[in-house]
Amino acid sequence: MLLCIDIGNTNTVLATFDGDKIVHSWRVKTDSRSTADELGLMFRGLLANDSVELTGVAACSTVPAALRSLRTMLTRYYGGMPTVIVEPGVKTGVQLAIDNPKEVGADRVVNTLAAFTLFGGPAIVVDFGTSTNFDAVSSRGEFMGGVLAPGIEISVDALAARAAALRKVELVKPPRVIGKNTVECLQSGVIYGFAGQVDGVVDRMIEELGGSVTAVIATGGLAPVVMDECRTITHHEPMITLIGLRLVFERNLTA
Repeated sequence: MLLCIDIGNTNTVLATFDGDKIVHSWRVKTDSRSTADELGLMFRGLLANDSVELTGVAACSTVPAALRSLRTMLTRYYGGMPTVIVEPGVKTGVQLAIDNPKEVGADRVVNTLAAFTLFGGPAIVVDFGTSTNFDAVSSRGEFMGGVLAPGIEISVDALAARAAALRKVELVKPPRVIGKNTVECLQSGVIYGFAGQVDGVVDRMIEELGGSVTAVIATGGLAPVVMDECRTITHHEPMITLIGLRLVFERNLTA
């Protein structure tokens, strides 16, 4: 059984794979202050009910402090196991057709790999996380670059912090676009405002990619908040990063 770990700025997502099938998955809060032992105890606790024997670990992280603890944890708790951490120098098969390849987050690289493997290209991955990332995948599976925008939750937090009369609201679709009270107005602005942003950006990316794409894939923990209101989203794949990690592990294991 392969364990895949994706440490993001806000959440850490992990799953076990039996071949290409996801057996179990979990989403937990990312804490960059967690020690290696705390990570080890948490992962072992989550895996305890599976009663399975791990055969490998694949991981990526966008949080440098958490990555240091993850490396130590893997050495201490899974030291004899084949392990792949996606970082510069690791074989992914994804060409980075951008100015500075070292700037690209590992999650965006493995998302590109998974998107091209699942849907072909050109394609677009929209990752709704701490930031909203739009990643362009070429017809040959290259990472072409993309767009980075403020994420849904941090935008709502900033609005509540800066506007004295406004507050945080539940991120659900309101009964109408034209809100009849402050809560509805805020919900409408979040849901339809971000949906409009996604469609506007995706339309422009499709134009630059030649006028058509094989898929526009939504992923990330906040995708369900707005994706149903986005006319350009064609697929929802919440585990695309973990699927990409599995593919990278297989490439390196057989290299």
